[in-house]
Amino acid sequence: MNAQFKKGVLTLCVLVLAKNKDRYGYELVQSISEKFLIAEGTIYPLLRRLTKEGYFSTYLLESTEGPPRKYYRLTDKGAAYLDELIKDWRIFAGGVNWIIAEGLGREDEGSGHQ
Repeated sequence: MNAQFKKGVLTLCVLVLAKNKDRYGYELVQSISEKFLIAEGTIYPLLRRLTKEGYFSTYLLESTEGPPRKYYRLTDKGAAYLDELIKDWRIFAGGVNWIIAEGLGREDEGSGHQ
């Protein structure tokens, strides 16, 4: 998959995965990698940035499988940001799908644009 596509949606993926359940970094890597391949090293700088910007709070929790894990909890600010990103994504993806359908001569497939 195109690296720029992935880079552009990684923030959205990380935030949405943490919406209903606190997550630790490696767990996020595993969840996202089930859908498309990402390097483990791409998640941690993103998590640091999102935490610094106030979208996540963190806490340590003991693990039975090694050292304590740092968990990321979506803040109210993060939830509001996620809502914005989802809205933007739906508009963007709908537009791209419409353009693809139009370009391929299948306007009926792109009727979901906004």
